Amino acid sequence: MSKRHRSTRTRKTATRTTTNVTRQRVLWQSNAPFAPTGYGVQTAQVVQRLIADGHEVAVACNYGLQGAETIWGDVKLYPTGSNAYSDDILFAHSEHWGHGSDLPRLVMVLYDVWPMENPTLERIPKMAAWVPIDHQPAPPKVAKWLRRKNVMPVAMSKFGSRMLDIEGVEHLYVPHAVEKVFAPTRTFTDAAGSVVRGRDVMRVTEDRFVVMMNAANKGRTPPRKCWGENLMAFAVFAKKHDDAILYLHTDVSDSVGGVDVKKLVHACGIPDNQVSYIDQYLYRMNMPQSALAAIYSDADVLLAASAGEGFGVPVVEAQACGTRVIVSNWTAQPELAGPDSWIIDGQPMWDAYQDSWFYTPTIAAIVEALEESYKAPRGASAESVAFAAEYEADRVYAEHWRPVMETLAAWVPDS
Repeated sequence: MSKRHRSTRTRKTATRTTTNVTRQRVLWQSNAPFAPTGYGVQTAQVVQRLIADGHEVAVACNYGLQGAETIWGDVKLYPTGSNAYSDDILFAHSEHWGHGSDLPRLVMVLYDVWPMENPTLERIPKMAAWVPIDHQPAPPKVAKWLRRKNVMPVAMSKFGSRMLDIEGVEHLYVPHAVEKVFAPTRTFTDAAGSVVRGRDVMRVTEDRFVVMMNAANKGRTPPRKCWGENLMAFAVFAKKHDDAILYLHTDVSDSVGGVDVKKLVHACGIPDNQVSYIDQYLYRMNMPQSALAAIYSDADVLLAASAGEGFGVPVVEAQACGTRVIVSNWTAQPELAGPDSWIIDGQPMWDAYQDSWFYTPTIAAIVEALEESYKAPRGASAESVAFAAEYEADRVYAEHWRPVMETLAAWVPDS
């Protein structure tokens, strides 16, 4: 395990800049913009900026809206289809949204692409895929899908861009981003007008050293967030530090195909007084980002050593709030760890389902990083805040999305 600075190697991106926007009629397919998911947050973030730039945008929801179309603010939302990924209805939604418009049409997909197999997708004239690549190399199914003639991939990480370069797949690059609300602030104002501390939400006192995990609890074969390795490492670390507490910002049940977190906590031998869970109702009700920012700001370190990430937004959110992070030395994670963070060594793990490599972070290395984080100065890290500024949403939109949208407007797919 060692500290590392971010790579200075440049990656491919659209180089054209413009002050005159080529307006497009965009159907954005992803989670609903009000959904409390990473895809939902990124959808809301980018769609609102596209509209402010003059584009006409609707969202085809593959999660979060069933049964009927609706309006979110001024944005038209189309409901999910019949299958799990809504690719069965995407072509029909695109025809409905594009009907009667003289603007150039584009379908933008923000999701895993390999399960989208409906043959009607070939009838969509122009698609872009803001695609997560969380294995090394790019899984064969992903690379094959991105070679479709009517698809222009948009890598969401520099790592993903490298993997597509290796595959010889033409693509663009736009990183995920975070809003300005993620800044060092230990309090937020709730709906009743009361000032609330992040530690109040975590139910943690000021004298505790807080190790935070903010990770979606989905998947068991394998669990991509490496719950077993992370929790066992904390258990070892906690035996030496009575003031350490693990705060878990996740769904603790196995109801959505994840692990039973409380059973795992017990199996690792973590005492009840050294673990705290987000209120499960509050978690499901989509807490405001200002509350999450206060929680990050009041944590001492974010533990996020996973098997692979397409991007890993919590890592940037935490650093924007001044909180140091611990990540795996795999996929997109190293590029998102600033100079005041820790990168964990491990070993490749074969994922037979995707025919590519995940990663198993070493428990001993995580323990070492936790020990180093315990010795680090308390309070916000200025280095972490400065590093995360590269991924601020307005900056990312201006530097990446505007030129990429112009490139997509000019792009003519091979016939």
